[in-house]
Amino acid sequence: MNEDDDKRAPLAYQNEPFLNSPDGRILRILSEYAEPLSRFRREQIQDTVVFFGSARFHSRARAQSDLSEVNSSHLALDEDLKSHHKRAAAAVDMARYYEDARRLAFLLSEWSIQIPARRRRFVVTTGGGPGIMEAAKVGAQEAGAKTIGLNIHLPFEQNPNPHITPSLNFEFHYFFMRKFWFAYLAKALVIFPGGFGTLDELFEILTLAQTQKLAKKILVVIYGSEYWKRLINFEAMVDAGTISSDDLDLFKMVDSPEEGFEFLKEGLTKYHLSPESSKRPRETVPEIAKTNP
Repeated sequence: MNEDDDKRAPLAYQNEPFLNSPDGRILRILSEYAEPLSRFRREQIQDTVVFFGSARFHSRARAQSDLSEVNSSHLALDEDLKSHHKRAAAAVDMARYYEDARRLAFLLSEWSIQIPARRRRFVVTTGGGPGIMEAAKVGAQEAGAKTIGLNIHLPFEQNPNPHITPSLNFEFHYFFMRKFWFAYLAKALVIFPGGFGTLDELFEILTLAQTQKLAKKILVVIYGSEYWKRLINFEAMVDAGTISSDDLDLFKMVDSPEEGFEFLKEGLTKYHLSPESSKRPRETVPEIAKTNP
């Protein structure tokens, strides 16, 4: 290196203080579009089925183990024991959704990997964390399929689970870019019981479908009528005139993995695999022309 090289300013795209500054935000945002795009193209991903649901559910085996531990513990106060027991017993009950998500992801993946296609179809995708996200990944992995994890750094809950295909494990900073990739390739959403984040994703897609802002048909499966009917009264919304009765056709409520799979298989075949579906506009990872850097 000569003396003149020491006087050179850094190239803009190698200037870390600039890239991490407010002025570099647009480049960071574009990176969260371009880098996943490159990997999806390289991994031949055509489209996805996205599973949403609580990050706080556990497998039945773990939930039962936790309950047994509470029952055998000697907490200082009876009220503490009651509170711990109530939460542990609820976790055992909700573990059925973990097991159902695992089974549904297995059935879907087992079917999708047999579809004759140049690119991978209906790849199971989640937020990449624990709970329902982990369950769907385990099911897809058991079927021998690749899985996609769109993770985001949060102060709690959200660490990547080990069942994501390594080359399809993503980490996002911006929620809206993560949500873009959830929706852009999705041909179906499966909504398991969950909290604020699950509700956010559900109503965003339903709103886009209701207002005809989707260029494709996205099937929406709401899993677990016992939970969802206690949480949301869709019929009351129709009665109040805040939605139309036709809006109830934007989703299908199911209560078993087999029922969910049959609905998905039928709908994905009709809208995205049949000869007629090829005439409709579709969103997929674009083929970008190869250029020199």
